[in-house]
Amino acid sequence: MHSPIPSYLDEVLQSVAADRTGVLANYIPELAEVDPERLGASIAMVDGELYASGDTDSLFTIQSISKPFVYALALADRGFEKVLDKVGVEPSGEPFNEISLEDSSGRPLNPMINAGAITTHSLVGTETMNRAERMERVISGLSAFAGRSLDVDEAVYSSEIEHAHRNLAIAHMLRSHDILTENPTGVVEGYTRQCSLLVTVQDLAMMAATLANYGIQPVTGEQVVPKTVVRQVLSVMFTCGMYNAAGDWATQVGIPAKSGVGGGIIGAVPGQLGLATFSPRLDVHGNSVRGVSLFERFSSDMGMHVMNIPTVARSAIRANYRIGSGEKITQVIQLQGRIRFAGAERVIREIVDTHYMGTRIALDVTRVYSVDEVAQHMLLEIMRRMRHEGYTVYLIDQDDTITNLEALRTMDVAVLGSIDELEYY
Repeated sequence: MHSPIPSYLDEVLQSVAADRTGVLANYIPELAEVDPERLGASIAMVDGELYASGDTDSLFTIQSISKPFVYALALADRGFEKVLDKVGVEPSGEPFNEISLEDSSGRPLNPMINAGAITTHSLVGTETMNRAERMERVISGLSAFAGRSLDVDEAVYSSEIEHAHRNLAIAHMLRSHDILTENPTGVVEGYTRQCSLLVTVQDLAMMAATLANYGIQPVTGEQVVPKTVVRQVLSVMFTCGMYNAAGDWATQVGIPAKSGVGGGIIGAVPGQLGLATFSPRLDVHGNSVRGVSLFERFSSDMGMHVMNIPTVARSAIRANYRIGSGEKITQVIQLQGRIRFAGAERVIREIVDTHYMGTRIALDVTRVYSVDEVAQHMLLEIMRRMRHEGYTVYLIDQDDTITNLEALRTMDVAVLGSIDELEYY
């Protein structure tokens, strides 16, 4: 038996594959040479389960998606006061490479634009660290978010630093305001190397899931940054992560997110999951065209807008046990609480991973008080797949929690009022 989630990812990727609008990041020669047709997506749950489709193992550079993670490291290393003294948190409403500084202080408006990110890079680690030690802290920190060691693409770094005139100008202006207190060239070199780290779409999903999991890496269990830092980072991502498209993103998608000119986009749904997409062609804002479309679809299909979902997904599984004997031995999977996407995913995984002694399966939803439309569709689909594989499926549902009775009749799923009725079937 297989989960329907990978099939869903395949279908969604196929729905955007024909869109060839947008252009490559041609102001960086190395990025202008990438295959524009590459396309991938990944979902990482906060318990470490990973789903992916498309070009899942293709390596590309993280670019500006590094910004929220380096911001998190700076907050963890230097503290909120010292970082906020140098970098604000207000949306700029401008492109990522604009010189957006406060008139009075020269402070960058937020850490998601280049001026703020260059400053943030300089604040990672302790004040006594040299450039090499700071760079090692950045790489090891981002590697901790990903759960594996990340490497720098030296060819992309060389290509970017050769054309980093605007970032160098920004850095020199920051130095003139004493926002930077060291050699601006060295800071830009470090920032450019940070952006040149190689990742896959699965790495990005896991990094986003670490933010969604309040700073705990889902696989390694490491508390990469404190929970208070994550709240700050997600808040800034929500308001500033998509540059001058942040307002449209907040209303249409509603997920804290960050894009990069390498073609990646990440999103973090607190308490539930991390999302990532990869497609190199960019729109006028520097965001992946197909990536934006994918996130709009994910948000709509899965009900992920942060204004609609709770911050923490409680366990949807209450019990998994067997009753009866012989031909009537039945595996009972008892659900509880409010079931949304993350809860339905956990139920599906429980069903897929369970070892069955017979061919009778009962889903007990008597302790479930709400199932949203997306979760109901997912539960009906896994029941359909169980029936297709030859299992007899029962639904214990005394309060009509699952409302699509026609689908249940079509699949020949018996709806019972209590667990005791199983003995008559």
